[in-house]
Amino acid sequence: MTIIRVISFVAVLLGAVTQAMAQGAFYEASEAEIANAPPGSVIRDEPMGASPPGGIAHRVLYRSTSPEGKPIAVSGVIIIPPGVAPAGGWPIVAWAHPTTGIVPRCAPSLATFIFQQIAGSRPLTERGFAIAATDYPGLGTPGPHPYLVGVSEARAVIDSVRAARTFPGMNNHRYAVWGHSQGGQAVLFTGMISKEYAPELELLGVAAAAPATDLATLMTDDLNTTGGRNLTAMTVWSWSRVYNAAADSVVAPDVMPVVDRLAEECIESPFDILARARTAAPLAQQFLTVKNPAEIEPWHSLLVRNTPGLLPRSVPVFLAQGTSDGLVRPAVTMDYMKRLCRAGSRVRMLTLPGVSHGFAGAKSADAAVAWISDRFADKPAPSDCGG
Repeated sequence: MTIIRVISFVAVLLGAVTQAMAQGAFYEASEAEIANAPPGSVIRDEPMGASPPGGIAHRVLYRSTSPEGKPIAVSGVIIIPPGVAPAGGWPIVAWAHPTTGIVPRCAPSLATFIFQQIAGSRPLTERGFAIAATDYPGLGTPGPHPYLVGVSEARAVIDSVRAARTFPGMNNHRYAVWGHSQGGQAVLFTGMISKEYAPELELLGVAAAAPATDLATLMTDDLNTTGGRNLTAMTVWSWSRVYNAAADSVVAPDVMPVVDRLAEECIESPFDILARARTAAPLAQQFLTVKNPAEIEPWHSLLVRNTPGLLPRSVPVFLAQGTSDGLVRPAVTMDYMKRLCRAGSRVRMLTLPGVSHGFAGAKSADAAVAWISDRFADKPAPSDCGG
């Protein structure tokens, strides 16, 4: 594998963070603690170190809902802007992170550089937005992490907003969501379920950079690349535990130990990426026993279930896509935009010439923040849908 591919894979899964602390009692909650209050209520919180300019950050453990509809605990980070909250409370933007791993110790809230990993955190804080950044279920808290399970991610995102609203000066009921890659899928599902899951909140807009939309294409198109094989391995490992889908129905038994080792490796730093590339090397020789997992059950149905659908027409959408993205292909994002447009959504599409997958969030952050600011200012949402 060339160094260019290594660097590309580093970007693909956005892991330039370093683990700051070991998991501890903070992330543990008893069944009684979890069931004691509604989704979004805070079980505990603790102050964190320096955050974007002058903000106050808290690590939080809050209640949410599992894919099966059961009460669970989810961890995350809440960033409160400096100064006095405006009338009505600080406006809230929920950040949905890209892939960091699929086991509890890979939670972003455990990372040293969590604030740098929230694309646009500085301009958001400078503009007076509070940030709610979920870890998603099974990251930080006990697993398994429902990787690329859209409803699970969306509930955690929405409940992070509810958790943020319990802090002083954070009673604003209006919010926007912003995510990249896996997080792009998360915020699109947030747009799909927000009204039903959290009728007390008003979602003003959904911003997604290089979102995971067509999961069947995402899972199968890139099997000849290290990044694609890693993504498929993580998905199979997670869904075999979340959905009880038999991994050996698609993965060669001889390489399951490789898949298991990959599952234990976080995607946090370039050194981790290099380590994962070495771990995954055998998958280039032997991996799947079927040509296309999307063509057999239960994988076909699961991929369809977790592919984002249409959003309510009242929720405007911002999409960003790099033209050099080798994981989430530009044509796939454009097809999703066209589906939204045909359904009557207002969609702003930002094309990023020469930008690869891993940099789509960072390169589009300023435009996304400006777009989000306009939604809170009640400006008419622009649309690139034409006609």
